[in-house]
Amino acid sequence: MDDGKLASIPTGLINDNALASAVRNTYLSFLERRDALGLSNPGTFENINREVSRDVLLTNFMFTGLRAEWNKPISNSPIFQLSHQLSMGAQGMSPYTFSALYGSSKVFLQGTMENDGSLVARSNYRWNDSLITKTHAQIQSSQSMLSIENDYSGRDFTASLKAMNPSIIEGGVKGIFIASYLQSVTPSLALGIEAVWQRVAMNSSPEALLSYGARYKGSDWIASLQVQTEGPQGSAISSSYWRRLTDKVSVGTDLSLQFAPGLSGQGGPMGGSLQKEGSATAGAKYEFRASTFRAQVDSKGRLSCLLEKTILPAVRVTFAGEMDHLKQQAKVGVGVSVEAMSEDLMEQAEKGGVQAPAVPF
Repeated sequence: MDDGKLASIPTGLINDNALASAVRNTYLSFLERRDALGLSNPGTFENINREVSRDVLLTNFMFTGLRAEWNKPISNSPIFQLSHQLSMGAQGMSPYTFSALYGSSKVFLQGTMENDGSLVARSNYRWNDSLITKTHAQIQSSQSMLSIENDYSGRDFTASLKAMNPSIIEGGVKGIFIASYLQSVTPSLALGIEAVWQRVAMNSSPEALLSYGARYKGSDWIASLQVQTEGPQGSAISSSYWRRLTDKVSVGTDLSLQFAPGLSGQGGPMGGSLQKEGSATAGAKYEFRASTFRAQVDSKGRLSCLLEKTILPAVRVTFAGEMDHLKQQAKVGVGVSVEAMSEDLMEQAEKGGVQAPAVPF
């Protein structure tokens, strides 16, 4: 309830009711104290360590083999773009992929079709400035997947509700359901919680677990911590640290520790023993005038690097490499991306005449 809704209540009713008046005064005092703190939106619980996992480390950028991509922008406002991608010797990538993308201030649509007939579709719809619905569907010969997510972004919090492969046609509820909430409690500190409930099949028992998270933001650094309570797969602790050294250089580390029940015959739950597994990753990102370089090393002996360089305004070349010292293996990837923009769109972009909409990615 905001101030406008409170004002719409007849003042005589509130003044005559001591309890209602006390509740109203307490709520207004809480809003004043909340405004005085100057809290900002902390983002989603899922991306609590986004600076490290999505920007510095190579998890979302690494590839192997040869890759060529041709992009054809059709319009800047709304955004409409076609893309063709060819790959050779790449793990987990189709030899040919066609995709189309459309984006406006309220809608984001993306469809991808691979040469074997696999289809991936994404859609985001912004109902208002606070609420966004995200849908992800995947159709393959082996399996299919449907995900529906709703994110509500308040002034100083974000609440999310996600369902993956939900179904009630077999006489009960099955699927994976995730609810999360992240709240700023001070200008620097945000605390959150995530609950997961899942049932793979009706003949199996449902499983549930809770995760707690904290995010602290300093002047030029950000630290996060996540603790997953004990579930069927055990418990886990993960932490990350990101720091901006200069305007062009940032570094990040990610540490994780998992505790799983011991295997049968090796000290099971009755014996009280746990299997422990930990990993550590450190990376750095360098931004130059026309290129970006990322490098990382982890506790499993793998050294990785990736260089993205713009050699022409419409041509970008990417080099990726990974050396696994323990397994004595090396992987290399080379990619070329060409953006075939028409002369009219190039003139509009140079003049700044058409502003791209704020697409709800």
